[in-house]
Amino acid sequence: MSLTGKNFIAGSLEAKGDSSFTATNPTTGETLETSFVHATMAEVESACEAAAKAFPTYRHKSAKERATFLRTISENILALGDELVTRTMAETGFPEARIMGERGRTVGQLNLFADLIEKGVYLDARIDNALPDRQPLPKPDVRSMKVAMGPVVVFGASNFPLAFSTAGGDTASALAAGCPVIVKAHSAHPGCSELVAGAIAKAVKDCNLPAGVFSMVFATRNEGQALVCHPDVKAVGFTGSQFAGTTLCKLAASRPEPIPVYAEMGSSNPVFVLPKALEKRSGAIAEGLTASVTMGAGQFCTNPGMTVVIESEASKAFVADTASQLKGCPAGTTVQAAIKSGYDSEIAAKIKTDSVDVLGKSEASTDNPDTAVHPTLLSTTSKVYRANEHLSAEVFGPSTMAINCSDKEDMLQLARELEGHLTASIFGEEEDFNEYCGLISILQEKVGRIIINQYPTGVEVCPSMVHGGPFPSSSDTRTSSVGTMAIDRFVRPISYQNFAQNLLPDELKDNNPLSIWRTVDGELKK
Repeated sequence: MSLTGKNFIAGSLEAKGDSSFTATNPTTGETLETSFVHATMAEVESACEAAAKAFPTYRHKSAKERATFLRTISENILALGDELVTRTMAETGFPEARIMGERGRTVGQLNLFADLIEKGVYLDARIDNALPDRQPLPKPDVRSMKVAMGPVVVFGASNFPLAFSTAGGDTASALAAGCPVIVKAHSAHPGCSELVAGAIAKAVKDCNLPAGVFSMVFATRNEGQALVCHPDVKAVGFTGSQFAGTTLCKLAASRPEPIPVYAEMGSSNPVFVLPKALEKRSGAIAEGLTASVTMGAGQFCTNPGMTVVIESEASKAFVADTASQLKGCPAGTTVQAAIKSGYDSEIAAKIKTDSVDVLGKSEASTDNPDTAVHPTLLSTTSKVYRANEHLSAEVFGPSTMAINCSDKEDMLQLARELEGHLTASIFGEEEDFNEYCGLISILQEKVGRIIINQYPTGVEVCPSMVHGGPFPSSSDTRTSSVGTMAIDRFVRPISYQNFAQNLLPDELKDNNPLSIWRTVDGELKK
């Protein structure tokens, strides 16, 4: 399909605004074809009203119907073929293999949620049968399940043009739950966003669903904030910076009817390398760490931005080896010039601090200096790190800071003082884990995912994955934005008391017509 640059408003292509923008190839600096028109406030209003109108019908669609819809979106995305891959490569600077992999993850997520809702486990259906003869008071019949919350606004992410954007995990989980979705496309990859939006809009029509089930807008900050504040919107999904995420949270909390914002924000993802591991496999750990730091020009929310060691001859050799490897790496290309600018500013702020040293920095160049980021290793002591709060700020890009602790207790205390992160990794041998067993217990309070002898980059999409963590890594530590737990963000529990069988939803009827797992009088059964 050819790009139009228009907004998808409940099945209609609209471009009523007088403001537009173009995409840029970050590798070459070339302006790409097609101007994209920002939505007007009236178009934002129309999208929200259409979503609210569609919700009563869409939320009552059966799990099978919604699963068919998700699978149809998946098929339509694949049917875009090379056009989607080529355009996304041009807008992001990512290689073909990265785009192909991310497309596979995106359609995989859609199919995963289709399978999930057909099984019905996420509903947490419960039945407590009446006990009319119970003394001193009879027990009523009470049943409960989870239901869709209402229209959801999803903010596309800059660094994942497919998997965390128009049809990404937020959209897939919200649609699976029975919630209409309005996507605010990210300005870094508008052509990719329009192509995928077309695939979703076609699936809405193919499955004979209300048009308001899906809309996508190209919006400025004002229109984006208007989406969050609209009274018909019941939840928000966001992936991006801590500043933008907390701004949306404050907006949502200040509404007459506050709503949840599920924001996945900044994280430095500390990596703890224990003494025996350094003695036995320092070189291999340094090599893997370098690859993790530089993957995708460091544009991952799970980039390992902190590397914690106990100072010794072995740790000095490890840090020097990592610095040497990073120095030899090519410069990376960021999706947008703003990311490169932010990266350079954060690095500059850190190296102005006394006793923060630059031990390794790549000097390689790229075709476009406006988006070139140089892999960097910084080093300091735990004492300096503690004394300078700004050193803990996330650097979004290919860098890590080696933090040298004086001894075991110093390392454990540093872990206790951490703010919230998405992940923490520990590299150790059996002897290390025997001696440092308290480290895992400490990190359970600090992160959403603890990793042993592996690197944090690479988030498996599976039922047990938790991609979230204590603030400021995310705005709600109880949820995950990856994996099947993501659906819990867009449902709410409701009880039905003293209902006749014909009034109950199928999920809660005695004869269990959907054959789903339910907790009946305290016992899980079909």
